[in-house]
Amino acid sequence: MRLPLRLAALLSFCIPLLTPAAVAAQGAVVTTPQVRAELVAHAPDGVAPGKPVQLALRIEHQPHWHTYWKNPGDSGLPTNLTWTLPGGVQAGDVQWPTPKKLPLGPLVNFGYEDVLLLPVALQLPADFKAPTVDVKLAAEWLVCKDVCIPESGEFALSLPTGAPAVAHADDFANLRDTLPVAVPGAQGRAEVRSDARGQTLVVSVDGLPTAWQGREVAFFPETVGVILNAAKPVERWEGGRWTAEVPLDPQRSDSPELIPAVLVARGDLAGAQVAVAVAGPWPAVGAAPTSPHVEAAANVSPVAPPESSPLGLPLAIAFAVVGGLLLNLMPCVFPVLSLKVLGFTHHAHDRGRLLAGGLAYTAGVVLSFVALAALLIALRAGGEQLGWGFQLQSPPVVAVLAALFTLIGLNLLGVFEVGSMLPDRVATAQARHPLVDSALTGVLAVAVAAPCTAPFMGASLGFALTLPAVQALVVFAALGLGMALPYLAASAFPAVARLLPRPGAWMATFKTLMAFPMFGTVVWLVWVLGHQTGIDGAAALLGTLVALAFLAWALGSPANSARVKRVWGTVGVLLLGLTLAWAGPALRQEAVAANATGTVADGWEAWSPERVAEAHAQGQAVFVDFTAAWCVTCQYNKRTTLADAAVKAAFAAKGVRLMRADWTRRDATITAELTRLGRSGVPVYALYRPGNPAPQLLSEILSVGEVTGALATL
Repeated sequence: MRLPLRLAALLSFCIPLLTPAAVAAQGAVVTTPQVRAELVAHAPDGVAPGKPVQLALRIEHQPHWHTYWKNPGDSGLPTNLTWTLPGGVQAGDVQWPTPKKLPLGPLVNFGYEDVLLLPVALQLPADFKAPTVDVKLAAEWLVCKDVCIPESGEFALSLPTGAPAVAHADDFANLRDTLPVAVPGAQGRAEVRSDARGQTLVVSVDGLPTAWQGREVAFFPETVGVILNAAKPVERWEGGRWTAEVPLDPQRSDSPELIPAVLVARGDLAGAQVAVAVAGPWPAVGAAPTSPHVEAAANVSPVAPPESSPLGLPLAIAFAVVGGLLLNLMPCVFPVLSLKVLGFTHHAHDRGRLLAGGLAYTAGVVLSFVALAALLIALRAGGEQLGWGFQLQSPPVVAVLAALFTLIGLNLLGVFEVGSMLPDRVATAQARHPLVDSALTGVLAVAVAAPCTAPFMGASLGFALTLPAVQALVVFAALGLGMALPYLAASAFPAVARLLPRPGAWMATFKTLMAFPMFGTVVWLVWVLGHQTGIDGAAALLGTLVALAFLAWALGSPANSARVKRVWGTVGVLLLGLTLAWAGPALRQEAVAANATGTVADGWEAWSPERVAEAHAQGQAVFVDFTAAWCVTCQYNKRTTLADAAVKAAFAAKGVRLMRADWTRRDATITAELTRLGRSGVPVYALYRPGNPAPQLLSEILSVGEVTGALATL
């Protein structure tokens, strides 16, 4: 495999995830059975540069329905706003009104009922001359009562410049009474204390309004997953100082040094914004917080961790190294490793070059795992609901990898040579930098291997994503080191290198044979993309691969003369361009799953929190298969253990309701549920017993005995 192909692998990490949200409607107003949402504006002095302009998403909830604050509490998701504005026009951050507590069984959430305005300040540039300010908003919100419903809408608004906008003046006037304000001189600090009763965050705030003294104060931290929201704090006033002992969440997921918070005195609509500095060390974090979507069942409680003892950082690192070693045995990694074996035989007796290549490959693997983990952590911190393996949830990434493996296979068969397609200067530079070539092989190995880590790393990766960022990255670096270790050992120790066969004519046959694992990988990737985009998307990808193969032959075949390359290369470029124009929409569309509406297929139905709650209400046990088309282990388990006659009979005998959570494409609800279960990837198998919302988690590599044994205890 040549350097340009490796660069394509590197670029596959940078392709954005294109999973459009379901749009409820488009216009200035979106109405659902639960809410009426409208994009509104307020500019009493006229829409003009230098004058205040306020936009807001106005949500009018039906009785008993609610949406969520920036920290939703024990469950829920905050409303997300994405703006499309004219050039130079900027929108500020959402000014969140003061929330209220929304208790539900053992949970307490933070959010809003009745009429809500989420305001955003609009800033027009000084040279703005357009007759109108055309604003578009894509909004997503989760609205809940007894069940939770993700909703979204696309809004458009045109504001004439110079004209006032006062139609919603009353709404904005009422809003001013609910926005939290910064209190000059207010200072907050906190420390963590541990005793026989557990761990508490002792918060003290000086400088609060005098009128608040002696009154009960509600504490709303903006940081998610730190305190036990349902617990009643022990609070007191000492002169002008308010102090509260707030129990920490046993499944706390963060250890912040600063907690921005809103404090609200009983009876007041508006709160006070306070930054609480936490002094001293935090204890070790626990499991992940509860799911944003468990509110469908009123009796839901946090999921108990797996029966094994909680992982510590050293044990997680050890598991990561071992998991990385075993990762080399996974079929999704084999095609890339076969290329390394081919390269190994070329240089088996060049000790210096072999060791340098091994170190470069190791660096590529380790840095790629760290970079991918850092991207995942950053996106999750920004509110994205993502899990490990998220790159293969994007159809463009799958399509690029399919194209890459197609080109590698054609190159191995001798259909084209990359060197004949490159300018002499580029080909010479490539020859001078073989270490870059080895490092980028490591990048490609990680691109296809990451989704296969779950069978060995499910608990460790789930634990790692609850750690502070630096510790989490150490775990992922250990995973990369484990994966690269066999190749590095073979590069470093002559005894291992001497076991390799000497170069000879057999290598030409081996090179040709290695093309077929590449094409097998392409078949798998086309199948994955078919699950994501439907049959039209799979056909579009196949058509694109044919056009790409023709272009590679036209430009790179050693048998083609310069004139043939010029003529057929031009045809190939045009053909590929036309094919991409035709294939693009199909590669971005989302497949309509047959069971997305709950239709039963072979005894399985689509998973949702509402269906699990319904089964609990009926006294039924539930078995959930968290799966994805790109997860090789998932497909193996589906076709072996879960298809076994004894397992099917045991499910039927116990009346177990079978549900499948398909994570092939991004799904925030499934991601949140995996987080609640302490996992970050698939496969995950959960058995819910009647009357017990905390499931039993089975092994990632299922056996008939394990499943039937778990069912026998029902």
